[in-house]
Amino acid sequence: MNQVTLLGTKGGPAIRPGTRMPTSILVQMDGLTILVDAGLGVSRGLCDAGVALTDLDAILITHLHSDHYLELGPLLHTAWTAGLNKPIPIYGPKGLDHYWAGFLNAMSFDVELRLRDEGRPDLARLAQIHVLEPGQMDLGPLKITTLRNAHPPITDSFALRFDSASHSVVLSGDTAPIADMADLAKGADLLVHEAMLSAGIDALCARVGNGDDRLRIHLERSHTPAAEAGRIATEAGVVRLALNHLVPCDDPNFTETHWQDETSRTWSGPLFIGTDGMKIPLN
Repeated sequence: MNQVTLLGTKGGPAIRPGTRMPTSILVQMDGLTILVDAGLGVSRGLCDAGVALTDLDAILITHLHSDHYLELGPLLHTAWTAGLNKPIPIYGPKGLDHYWAGFLNAMSFDVELRLRDEGRPDLARLAQIHVLEPGQMDLGPLKITTLRNAHPPITDSFALRFDSASHSVVLSGDTAPIADMADLAKGADLLVHEAMLSAGIDALCARVGNGDDRLRIHLERSHTPAAEAGRIATEAGVVRLALNHLVPCDDPNFTETHWQDETSRTWSGPLFIGTDGMKIPLN
């Protein structure tokens, strides 16, 4: 099976009744099952996609905004209680180890109890955390290329390309439009790019209600308008484009038609407007 599943497609950490869940993406290529990002709801999303939590081969975290790693600890703990007994390599920015140590400390009563009372393996050792850096690495049969993107004020924020012998997938991560993205995605079978509808920012900021103009400034300087995502896909010559991390995604005044109309200004190929649980085959 070679496919990408968009487990959570909402941009930002807040959820409300009826909204989608924050970011997590499942990449299944060449027999490997890889999770990219672990936003709220990822454990349920994996199960709904038919993937046992114990079957993950690796986890990659693109950056340390909460909507991309809030549920990493609970996911690993839940996989542990479901029978996980092998270490999982986890790649993420500097500081991810601090999160993991804090999670273990917060859950120490439960973890230590289960070690004594149930004979579980040491949870701490099941997470093998490595610092993610720009460059290339091999993960089994896959080559992974990591590109530092533009997501201020965070510096350690990354886009990822997965290459196998027959398929290629690029995940933009959270980013403003950058020229290097088209180079990273050149000729890929699928580009999953974050996207924003600029016309929806006013309503989004008003709905949040407990921020100030800095929220708008962050959104506008750190994310990619849908038409720009289309332009990057066209320039890269990718086969298919999927929009993900949608901002906004829960405003009834902005529908899938708005996303399609905006993106079609610059992209004429196959287009997927991300929804939670969407499976995109690579064959």
